[in-house]
Amino acid sequence: MTPEVKVPLLEGRGATPAQTLGNIVVSIVGTGVLGLPFAFRTAGWLAGALGVAGAGAATFYCMLLLLDCRDKLREQETEEDGLGVEQRCHGGNYTYGDLGERGFGPIGRYFTEAIIIIGQTGGSVAYLVFIGQNLSSVLPALSPPAVVLALLLPAEIALSFVRSLSALAPFSILADACTVLAVAAVVKEDVQLLAERGRPFAGRSAFAGLWGVPFACGVAVFCFEGFCLTLALEASMSNRGRFRPVLFQAIVGVTVVYVGFGVCGYLAYGDATRDIVTLNLPDNWSTAAVKVVLCVGLALTFAVMMYPIHEIVEARLLAPGGWVRRRCGGVVQRAALHLSRVAVVAALAAIACFVPAFGDFVAFVGSTVCALLSFVLPALFHLRFVGPTASPWALAVDYFLLLAGLVFAGHGMYTVLAPSDS
Repeated sequence: MTPEVKVPLLEGRGATPAQTLGNIVVSIVGTGVLGLPFAFRTAGWLAGALGVAGAGAATFYCMLLLLDCRDKLREQETEEDGLGVEQRCHGGNYTYGDLGERGFGPIGRYFTEAIIIIGQTGGSVAYLVFIGQNLSSVLPALSPPAVVLALLLPAEIALSFVRSLSALAPFSILADACTVLAVAAVVKEDVQLLAERGRPFAGRSAFAGLWGVPFACGVAVFCFEGFCLTLALEASMSNRGRFRPVLFQAIVGVTVVYVGFGVCGYLAYGDATRDIVTLNLPDNWSTAAVKVVLCVGLALTFAVMMYPIHEIVEARLLAPGGWVRRRCGGVVQRAALHLSRVAVVAALAAIACFVPAFGDFVAFVGSTVCALLSFVLPALFHLRFVGPTASPWALAVDYFLLLAGLVFAGHGMYTVLAPSDS
């Protein structure tokens, strides 16, 4: 089974355009949005806005590339053996991993799924870092690592034993509602501060330097999470022909909100903007309540984020012919599954304790793993499946996305591995 993230609202088939629009927004919007004002501070308000808009446009285009690849495979299947599409691939649907296997064999599937799992792991660690820093601001006696180890780790281990995704689905919806609440609280504070300043653009940089642009773009790419769900979201619609316009509306709407939120946050706080903008909110009971509610929602939905990771680990652990399957009985196998979940959650908690800053980590994940998933692989698959019949313009765009994505990922790795000046 392909370990791809599932949207809680995406159950069954026959979704209306409005339902699909909601599913797309839920799959895209996450904690990364609260790091956008810091990205705008790093790049400048105009450079940040252009970076987010460019990331949104490129993401939309690459989502269309995946749909083109799927359509081409459907045509090839029908031409090869005359079987109906529904007979061959569960209703003619493909996952991201299926495209990798059809294009490059088992290695293509393994590589695609590995990148998906690494990206999901990065998002899960970002959740822990975010919760640790926000709760530490409410409980100053506890450092962020102490919050992760003392409060989050036991709770997440307990939640990891819930094996039903449908039982966990409401938590993800709750987390999105809490994110909206936090964004509303930040916007309310932004408006008040901007009204007091009178001249919002005074003392704010439109372009803060060349090296800040890749950072802002990395955060922006991270914010457009849920890319791997493109094919599943399209397959859930009752009228699939309307998916592309709905997808366009969702991406444009989310991009506009991202740009507005990032610009307002930076204009309000200037150089004092924190990497998690909720840390800029005034220290009072209402702000503390918003932070706690947001962190509780994210802590609950962390188990949903972990679901595909547990899925692939357990599939490898209990693979047919494997040592656990051959040598151990049912009780031992169940114990091994539980221990694997505990080990994975503990490992991610340990990683989160060593992440120095939420903004830097999000930019790194966005510019490396998310860039590979969102730009490099779609362009590569499109060249493989559609390239022979594509126009010169389409080929040029594919090669540009492929090369730009690789350069972007390489730059993200360099910024982490290169020795610091200090």
